[in-house]
Amino acid sequence: MSYLINNKEMARQNGIVQPLLTDLYQITMAYAYWKSGKVADTAVFDLFFRANPFQGEFTIFAGLEECLKFLENFHYSDSDIEYLVQTLPADIEPEFFEYLKDLTCKDIKLSAIEEGSVVFPRVPLLRVEGPLIITQLLETTLLTLVNFASLMATNAARYRMVAGKNVSLLEFGLRRAQGPDGGLSASKYSYIGGFDGTSNVLAGKMFHIPVKGTHAHSFVTSFSTLDDLHTVILRHAETQKQCNLLELAVDWRRQLSAVIDVSPEEASDGELAALISYAQAFPSGFLALVDTYDVKRYNFQGLPSRHRQHTNGHSGYNSNCGSNGRRVRNSTIRSTCGYSTVERTLSYAFLNRSGLLNFCAVALALNDCGYKAVGIRIDSGDLAYLSVLARDTFHQVAEKFQLPWFTNLTIVASNDINEETILSLHEQGHAIDCFGIGTHLVTCQRQPALGCVYKLVEINGQPRIKLSQDVGKVTIPGHKEAYRLFGADGHALIDLLQRSTEPAPEVGQKVLCRHPFQESKRAYVIPSKVEHLYKVYWTEGRICIYPKPLVEVRERVQSSLRTLRQDIKRNLNPTPYKVAVSDNLYTFIHELWLQNAPIGELS
Repeated sequence: MSYLINNKEMARQNGIVQPLLTDLYQITMAYAYWKSGKVADTAVFDLFFRANPFQGEFTIFAGLEECLKFLENFHYSDSDIEYLVQTLPADIEPEFFEYLKDLTCKDIKLSAIEEGSVVFPRVPLLRVEGPLIITQLLETTLLTLVNFASLMATNAARYRMVAGKNVSLLEFGLRRAQGPDGGLSASKYSYIGGFDGTSNVLAGKMFHIPVKGTHAHSFVTSFSTLDDLHTVILRHAETQKQCNLLELAVDWRRQLSAVIDVSPEEASDGELAALISYAQAFPSGFLALVDTYDVKRYNFQGLPSRHRQHTNGHSGYNSNCGSNGRRVRNSTIRSTCGYSTVERTLSYAFLNRSGLLNFCAVALALNDCGYKAVGIRIDSGDLAYLSVLARDTFHQVAEKFQLPWFTNLTIVASNDINEETILSLHEQGHAIDCFGIGTHLVTCQRQPALGCVYKLVEINGQPRIKLSQDVGKVTIPGHKEAYRLFGADGHALIDLLQRSTEPAPEVGQKVLCRHPFQESKRAYVIPSKVEHLYKVYWTEGRICIYPKPLVEVRERVQSSLRTLRQDIKRNLNPTPYKVAVSDNLYTFIHELWLQNAPIGELS
């Protein structure tokens, strides 16, 4: 599908992104500029952030495609103008609204770092040049398009790094996201950051992201007995012969009880009926939720002998664990801290004695019908412990019935998973193949905002600097270029900001790199490679570099991350990546600082 076709679809589906999606003060400033005769003034604005999120030392830049669509569709409609006339003070001159009616972004020039790149504090992600009034009006919308997108992509990339290359990651966060648009953005940018799929069906349609999902506990609890099954026939995948899935599953459950030392009478028939029903609906994609019920009748003497010995001396059990067939939802946080022996035994009870037994019975019945089950999802309890138990059970079944593929059934884990959970599960030695992650991913609970800002750095060719007692908030003035310098080992070494009038750094040539505000922090760098970070994406009223497909942006994230040393990317106490300015720019900043800083008076 071509970009232009995609662009038309996306413009329709993201209609909320329009000129009125802004703060009121942008429009009041625009009127004040217009009233002051500054229509012909030109400006340069930098969009950047001051600190990396999540206590890390890198950020992923995202949202550029949406920014370009916004520039392409920027126009005040008749209804927009009518609303502004009613909303703004009555004494605003009517000619101003005529001026707004004719505004487009044809005179804007937007330069940016490539979407999906690793980026760092103070280095502008976007450079916006053009008429002052229009560049000012773009501020809030560009910020909202870049802030959450970059934060979300960074969060997802961090999950991908802690999970490792061999574990799948699925985004399950729509129901917990900050509204519909937040949910769609989270699905899109988590995929860019390295997730493999989403449960969000609309995001799948809009962005061509793989859509994945299983079923909920409600599906299981909607069945009470085996009599709830209205049909039990499934045609064989190859011969088309009719198979009675219920008879096969019940027989397999009886055989399995001896293999895994569990009595079939203690498993839930309602759950078995639900799994049979789901297997009939999706015989080639049977992945079942197995932790809906605990055992029907609970007592320690009923536990398998290899676990009974650990319960001596305990008369009760954890309040998160249910009994008498109730649904059990143990906290995932407990799995990061470790479960007691009793809690683990209880987890074993409800998973292995009902859900896992019923799943294996239905999976083997499907095998008799020419289909191979996909796996299970665990949504509560001690995830590390239960995943290992499940994998051991699969191995036992595979060995007993000579079915090698059964050992490799997929184990999916969900339930409030965050970075720390995954790291803890790795330490415990889990057997999980896939994580379904929702709340902590899509809401970015560790840090809810990136904090990008949009600052004026030049007006009518004259540099501007914002001063503050907080040095971190002092801006780097003027029209600048950014370069990434690579060391001898091939890794990115430092990002260098220079005045646009300076010659670009060259490979093999010594460059003096300086901290923008601390005089003593400076170093020479002889780069093995120099990457110019900015490309012009929009000029003369059109897109001049078309955004890449989502899958290529996703690949860009991983290739860009590979350019960083491991100590910069590590989860705990990462090494800060250096951002510097040229000697020329350093001198320029401090001369302008002195010119604009007030001189105090002592008395």
